[in-house]
Amino acid sequence: MTEPTQRAKELYIQFLGHFLNMHKAGVLKEYKSFEIPREVELEWLQEWATEHVKQLSIRDWDAITILESISRNYQDSWIVEKVASFASRNIMSADSLVRLIYAEKMLEIIRSHNQVITKELLFQGCKVAVQILEDVISQPLVIDPGHELKEHNLKDKRALNSRARQGIEEVKVLINS
Repeated sequence: MTEPTQRAKELYIQFLGHFLNMHKAGVLKEYKSFEIPREVELEWLQEWATEHVKQLSIRDWDAITILESISRNYQDSWIVEKVASFASRNIMSADSLVRLIYAEKMLEIIRSHNQVITKELLFQGCKVAVQILEDVISQPLVIDPGHELKEHNLKDKRALNSRARQGIEEVKVLINS
């Protein structure tokens, strides 16, 4: 990869393909000067998404947050498949806050991909999200060290349950849209 192309890739990945954010940071003009074809940008996003799918973890939500951001500019059904698969196998052993955040991020990813996924995959992803959210509501509040409810505008179990119920309502909207 040439040095200018490498610089373009660094900028593109740093801002996850969000041109508005590049503009706000004052680097959009520099990025546009490289004249990168859309196909190359999509390859970069796919590489970045693949890397973060491998980094999904029940200890934090960094990888799923990045996948959510990538999904705004790059839609491919395999992202929904991988996130739903990971969540269905692993997320129930996470603390209450991680489960809530994962479910919310999953729903955002599904919403971003709604035009490119099959109804079957939509239902599968939504089913996993609802199972996680119902588990958050029905199980006692468990928060691992380092995770704070206040950081997510939550005070207590009641607020956590309220957000989980909102997520379930969002699933209904997604399925009926």
